[in-house]
Amino acid sequence: MATLRSADVGRMKALALRIRRHVLTMTHQAKSSHVGSSLSMADLLAALYGGVLRVDAARPDWPDRDRFLLSKGHGAAALYAGLAEAGFFPPAWLERYYQDGSVLAGHVTHTGVPGVDVSTGALGHGLSIGCGMALAGKRDGRPFRVFVLLSDGECDEGSTWEAVLFAPHHRLDNLVAIVDYNKIQSLGTVAEVLDLHPLAAKWEAFGWAVREIDGHDVDHIVRSLQDIPFQPGRPSCIVAHTVKGKGVSFMEGKLLWHYRAPDADELARALAELEGRP
Repeated sequence: MATLRSADVGRMKALALRIRRHVLTMTHQAKSSHVGSSLSMADLLAALYGGVLRVDAARPDWPDRDRFLLSKGHGAAALYAGLAEAGFFPPAWLERYYQDGSVLAGHVTHTGVPGVDVSTGALGHGLSIGCGMALAGKRDGRPFRVFVLLSDGECDEGSTWEAVLFAPHHRLDNLVAIVDYNKIQSLGTVAEVLDLHPLAAKWEAFGWAVREIDGHDVDHIVRSLQDIPFQPGRPSCIVAHTVKGKGVSFMEGKLLWHYRAPDADELARALAELEGRP
């Protein structure tokens, strides 16, 4: 996407809305969890799959495709929704999310799922894998970029910071880390569990080129992603300030929705709210 137009932004906003609708329906039908974590990153995924990522749904194994890793693999519902909307597999697959026999497991899996390069779910591994991919791309002279979307909670993990050290040392300016900074993790707020503030300054101190953005402002998201790499020779980090459960007022900023699925009444209320109905 060479130039961002208002039509592009509008299309991505519409995609984010569809992702949120899918997430709500999928988690309700599956009686699964992580709806809040999925809703917080819908706008980020819409920008990526709405035109930023150089991928081809007709050729999911295209060697020069950009790589995307959802390190916070518990947000699988949102990623699967984004992939279905991008044409990697039929949207009807989403109806079987987290069901016995379905290829769409509750945490991201690559087995049998076009568009997914790596299975994730055990937090703290995604950025390390992304570093390996980016380093291989550099050494092989390939043009692809590697995007890794992390949770703020997995920034508690030492393995994440080993990767944060590794990437600048190897000048991986084809690597982009995006932190979904919704400030709520599984058992409490980030500030209560292990305070990360000042998060952007920490990444900068480790040698990354960093930007802080509103993770729900699609225009801002895309313009930042279009500027990658922020500095030649340095990996790029986007600290995206988001809201857990974004888009549904009774889910926003609530720890409850890390593990709880919407019941039928809550689903109807949430969908009505997304659609602007009373």
